[in-house]
Order: sequence, then C-alpha cells, then structure tokens
Amino acid sequence: MQRIPDAIQLTDLANEKLADLYAYPPDPERSWLRVNFVSSIDGAVTGTGGVSEVLGTPADKRVFHMLRELAEVVLVGAGTVRAENYGGAQTDPRFRSALYARGIGGHPAGDPPPIAIVTASADLAPDHRVITTARTPTLVLTTAAAPTARKRALADAGAEVLEVGDHLIAPQAVPAALTARGLRRVLCEGGPQLFGSLAGAGVVDEVCLTTAPLLTGGSARRISVSHEEFARQMMPAHVLFDTDGTVLTRWVRT
Repeated sequence: MQRIPDAIQLTDLANEKLADLYAYPPDPERSWLRVNFVSSIDGAVTGTGGVSEVLGTPADKRVFHMLRELAEVVLVGAGTVRAENYGGAQTDPRFRSALYARGIGGHPAGDPPPIAIVTASADLAPDHRVITTARTPTLVLTTAAAPTARKRALADAGAEVLEVGDHLIAPQAVPAALTARGLRRVLCEGGPQLFGSLAGAGVVDEVCLTTAPLLTGGSARRISVSHEEFARQMMPAHVLFDTDGTVLTRWVRT
C-alpha cells in the first residue's frame, strides 16, 4: 500500500528546497506534463466572479510562481486566457538560470517560459495582453482549418502560430508539438476542458492541487471536465500545508 507522505509546513521551506520538491525529471527524453489547479474544499474551480484568482491564497501564489520558474512552457486553453486576462509570464532570470544549472527546470539564459495557447479556431485577439506583454513569444496551437486571417493577424502581432491538427487538436498532439520545439517540461494551468482532454488521453504525468480553505457552494465546475469517464491511478508525492489552512498536494502518475 502506498504510504501517504508526511505533511510539511510551507513556511519552513526556502525557495531552493521548494524547487527540489517540485523538480522536473532531469533531462526528460519526452514531454513531462504537469497540471496545476486550485479548488475550494467543496471542489469548485472558481470562486465568486467565476475566476480562480478568488481562491488564491499566499501559499498557492508562492507555489504557482515556483511552478512557472521551473517550467519550460506554460500551457493553457484560450477560454482561460480570456477569463483570467492572462499576460506574459513574469519570472526571475537569475533563479531560472540557477534552476537550469541544477538540472531541474528553468532556462539557461533565464528567459521566461512562453505561454502556449490551445485554440482550434485561433480565436484570440491579436492585441490581447498575453501577446503584447510577452517577453518570450507566445505560442498559439491551432489547426489548418482555422481562419487564415486570424492566424496571420496573430503572427503579425508577434505570436508563433503552430498548426497541430487539421480540424481538431488531438490531446496527444499538444505535448508532441511542444517536444518538437524542445519544450519538454510543460506546466498546464487549465482550464478544466483542456485538463480533462489531456488526462483522458493519458498524457498527464502529475497534478499539483491546492485546496483553499473555503466553502463556496454554487454551481462552479470541477477542475477536470470530459465527455467520457476514465480512471488514472495517481500516487502522492508530497503534502504541504500553510498556517491559514491551505493544503498543497502533488500527485504523480504510477
């Protein structure tokens, strides 16, 4: 039987130790896809106002930023980009360089990870801040059938447009397209439909889940939404907690 790890107090951890706990595999030969979500105690993926930011605690925000420091690319669905008003990733160049030197993530020159947006129809405004504020060019994963004018406008605005399907984007094609660009340490930040499709296809390697100390009620969705049920066995890698009641778990595929 798998032993549940002892809980660790987050405030006892320096950034270097926290990075060790969330380290990616050294020199992965294939994509390693990590998903990060926050939910309420009663399973809501959003709070009042329909956005996840309401659920964010200081502990969740600390781990959120650490996961971005470690990642080579941040993967997200276009609906989440619009709902959460995404901008380009903001990271610490020196820290990312140090993480890379240790072989656990980051970037050799300290550059921030690009945001990779999944949208089969290329439905994203060219002047969206996820493109205009990006220090590393935003990637748009779309299809050959998406309107040519939309794709051209996104490219003209500075995004790199990648066609990864004809009419639909198969879940397996997403990490494959990123791996082809040398981006193997993937951090997926949602939304629930993208997570559900990736998990159903069996390409999710780990889930980092923050449980905020809130009950929200209402009709908010869960963190994973899919058309079909599936079962993917996961085992706990670590459990962190903060003094405000936030619980942060990391689950790895067996």
